[in-house]
Amino acid sequence: MNSGDTAWILTSTVFVLFMTLPGIAMFYGGLMHSRSVLSVMMQCFAITSISTLLWLYIGYALAFGDSVGGVIGSVENVFFIGLADSVSAGNVPDLAWAMFHLTFAILTPALIVGSYTERIKFPAVLVFSALWSTFVYAPICHWVWGGGWLSQMGIMDSAGGTTLHTSVGIAGLVAALVIGKRLAFPNELPEPHNPGMAAAGVGMLWIGWLALNGGMQVFAGREPGISIVVTHVAAAAAVITWMTTQWIVERRPTLVGTAIGAVAGLAIATPASAFISPLSALALGAAAGPICYFAVGVVKNRLNIDDSMDVFAIHGVGGILGTLLTAVLALEVLGGSGFVEDGRQFFEQLGVQALGLVAVAAWSGVITYILLKITGALVNGPRVDEMDEIVGLDIATQGERGYDF
Repeated sequence: MNSGDTAWILTSTVFVLFMTLPGIAMFYGGLMHSRSVLSVMMQCFAITSISTLLWLYIGYALAFGDSVGGVIGSVENVFFIGLADSVSAGNVPDLAWAMFHLTFAILTPALIVGSYTERIKFPAVLVFSALWSTFVYAPICHWVWGGGWLSQMGIMDSAGGTTLHTSVGIAGLVAALVIGKRLAFPNELPEPHNPGMAAAGVGMLWIGWLALNGGMQVFAGREPGISIVVTHVAAAAAVITWMTTQWIVERRPTLVGTAIGAVAGLAIATPASAFISPLSALALGAAAGPICYFAVGVVKNRLNIDDSMDVFAIHGVGGILGTLLTAVLALEVLGGSGFVEDGRQFFEQLGVQALGLVAVAAWSGVITYILLKITGALVNGPRVDEMDEIVGLDIATQGERGYDF
């Protein structure tokens, strides 16, 4: 065991957990109507707890157990059995590595919450999140990071372009379609009730994201340093280009838009952070701003889909772009890691990246649809009553208010 590497992993674990509580809770909460702000915070707390117990019981084993046909992990490590006294190839205790990845298993379903806020029953959130973590996240995690078939093919995904962002984006799009639009969508939606809260939540996400991408490199040395620099530069570039795009199109930049631009930059950097140079990160982040900005408009205005917090346009589009562009920007001639050395390797790697995206998107989309139907059958429909939606989920579901006026 290397004490320095272990300390780095444990520190990263704390900061990645910070992304969900309070990061996502405040980010999504600030963008909600004031009548439903507590509901999304409640969902984040519940998902954190449910995902923790599921990861302990079966999730880690399915994701990182010995591969069964490259599809799923075996179950010898249920309840973390055998992890306390073993050390992984990265010279950190397996228990610490399992705990670090637990924070990913918490973060991923919590991000999906943003696609169906203000109109879903609380029991439906609990059931769907538990099922999704087990049957969507754990298998995909095994394919990419746990020794599964995509890992064997050599997919380049530093910290979650496929496992986190693509799977979340597709799941969010499907959830928004299945659950349906809010009553006020699209013309009567209120403005975010507390943009400052939302921006503060994004600030917490930004900090935690550095640990998420840096922690995946395991070793406390050169590799996490590069990942952190790449992540931070991409986020900063995306802030500037999103803000500029909004300024040109809407005649003024907003705090909410600028903060969302940071999330787009962080998402697009996630798969590439270990493989590209800081200069390439600048280009990657600069592309994320306008592309994700216009993707939001396409989803909501042209496709008329009520993806409340733009989960697909930000995480899905950002993750897909980042995963594909990793093969380009990792070229040695562009200052990349050297994993992609020449033109032939580039086309082979690009094919692997594309195959991984198609497989993850298809699995997440189809299984999410099935799980939502199962959830609806178990809770007598996933959507709240019309009057509950009008009153707000804080009072209707929890009997409490975020603000006493």
